[in-house]
Formats: sequence, structure tokens, C-alpha cells
Amino acid sequence: MILGVTFGVTLAAVGYTLFLPKTFTAVARILPPQQGQSTAAMLLGQIGGGLGGLAGGIGKGPSDLYIGMLKSETVADALIERFKLREVWKPKFLLEARGRLASSSTFTAEKGGIISIEVRERDPKLAADLANAYVEQLHKLTSTLAISEASQRRVFFEQQQQQAKEKLADAEVRLRQAIESGGLVSVDAQGRAVVEIMGRLRAQISAKEIQIGSMKAFAAPSNPDLQRAERELVAMRQELSRLEAGSPLEDVVDRKEAKGVGHIRLMRDVKYNEVLFEALAKQYELARVEEAREAPIVQVLDRAVQPEKASGPNRRLIVTLAAVCGFLAAMLFAFAKNALQTARQDPAFEGKLSALRAAWSRRKPE
Repeated sequence: MILGVTFGVTLAAVGYTLFLPKTFTAVARILPPQQGQSTAAMLLGQIGGGLGGLAGGIGKGPSDLYIGMLKSETVADALIERFKLREVWKPKFLLEARGRLASSSTFTAEKGGIISIEVRERDPKLAADLANAYVEQLHKLTSTLAISEASQRRVFFEQQQQQAKEKLADAEVRLRQAIESGGLVSVDAQGRAVVEIMGRLRAQISAKEIQIGSMKAFAAPSNPDLQRAERELVAMRQELSRLEAGSPLEDVVDRKEAKGVGHIRLMRDVKYNEVLFEALAKQYELARVEEAREAPIVQVLDRAVQPEKASGPNRRLIVTLAAVCGFLAAMLFAFAKNALQTARQDPAFEGKLSALRAAWSRRKPE
């Protein structure tokens, strides 16, 4: 019985494997962009405004990041649409097509950071095209998303610059309305100088606060650069307090003009937003140049070619596993059958078995 079952299962496995379709595996290998420490930190610290500490806040991107991008739904949907995979696979829903594509695609990070892209398909040409298309989609994503530290700085400064521009425009509108409604109050040269110094100092304090907030995201409290920036911020705040205490707004305008204080405040706001906007504009332009210089480039080591030899199914492995499983199942069945026959020779066991059968027959519905 054991030999017969083993032979029968093996024969069935052989017949089953003969009807399995062949699968072909295409492989592409890429070298993801290597993002090291940028030189922008040094350059940003030299151009005023004091936001250079942002440059060191972003680390290297591991290969896992790019593997995650390859597994994203954005890439999957683009491939499904490009190769009309829903028409090829006939799935009922888009989710099923994504699952089919994910099950036939494998992404592994090899030694040295090299990423291997394997695609298994019945059509060898489709397998090679899909593997190469993965590389193309990854290149598109790295070109549009803020992956590198330079691109992230550019996005950050762009947002800050836009906010500063809106505030500057609002301050200019309020000052113009005040001038049109009541005229500009006379302010002497000393008053204008104080207003300009205070506005510039306030803008520098805001820039330093942005720098410290960004540095705290990646630097420990004991970081010497962070501690130095905090000391500079304290010194600038003390200087601003001294100027405000020594030259209050009421002292830099004509005391006979009640509207003088309001006008000088508007001028101070305009100067503050103007200086802050200029500082952020410099940072933004430098970030754009740095982003263009350090644009991530996906380098293709091995382009996928149409495979000539099928990679599956592994008929030998399937038949071997089926034969082993059939042999073990037959052995277990033989031992169980022998144990049951031996137990039936015991009168006590046979009586219990008969009672169990009788109880079962009585519980069965008529």
C-alpha cells in the first residue's frame, strides 16, 4: 500500500507539472543615487541670514528607500496602465492587478547597495519590459520627489520665501493705506536709522530661530553648533531689547503727531519683512543650484534582457516533494490502520467502540 500510494502521488505530480505553464525571469540591476554630506552647509553659512545648519540635517538615503518606492502603488499603477496589464491578466479589480504584479516582482538589496529587480512572467518579452520599466519609473520619482537633502532644502526655503513675500506685500499695503489716508509723519534721519536697524535685527532673529528649530530635529542638545547658534540668538535678542529700551518708538517721531507711532511701526514691519525675504531668497537660490548639481541619478548596471531559458516551474522539485509527502502520508495511514486493528482485538476496546456507534446512531435525526 505504501509503495502504491507513493507511486500514484508521484505519477499524479508528474502529470500536473506537464500542464504547468513556463515562466521566465528577467533581471535588472541598478545603483541607487549615493547621497553623502553636502557642501551646502558651509556655503549657506557664508551668505548671511544664518540658515546654514539646515544642510546637515538630512542623512543618506538607504537602498530600502528606493525599494519602497519601487513597491509603491504609484509605480504599480503606471506599469499597469502602460502595458495594459488588466487586459492581459483579466483581473476583476485594479487591486487584483496590483497584487498580481507584486507577486511576480521581487526587489532585493545586494551587497554594496545594488538593487536587483526580478520580474517573473509567462511572456519573456513582457518580463524584460516590466523590469526595465521599473527602472524608468524609479528615475521619474527621484526626479519629481524631494529625495535629496538639496531638494528638501529647496522645498523648505520655497515655502518660507512665499510666506515672507505675502507678509511683505501685506505690510506694504498697510503702510501705503496709512500714507494715503493721513500722510507720512516726518521722521528724522536718526529715527529712520533706528527703524532700519531694529527691522534688520528682528529679521535676523527670525532667521536664527528657524535655523535652531531645524537643527534640533537632528542635533543633540550638546551639539557645539547648536549651542553656538543658541548663544547668538540670545545675544541678538538682548541687543534688540537694548535698542527698544533706549530708543522707544515715541522718541524717534514727532511727539506732536499722534499718528507717528503707528507709522513708524508700519515702516518697521515693512523693513523686517523686506530683510527676511531677501535672506530667504538667497537661501532659496542657493538651494536650487545645489539641487541641480546633486540631482539624484539612477545608474543602470545591468539592463534586463529577454530571457531565453525558462526559470520555472521547477518540475523536479515539485515531483520530489510530492513523492516524499505521499510516502509519509502512506506511512502514517499504515501505522494508524495497524494500531486500529490491534486495538480491535481487545474485547474491552471493541465494547467501547460498539457503544459509541450505538450512541451515535441514536443521536442521528430520523
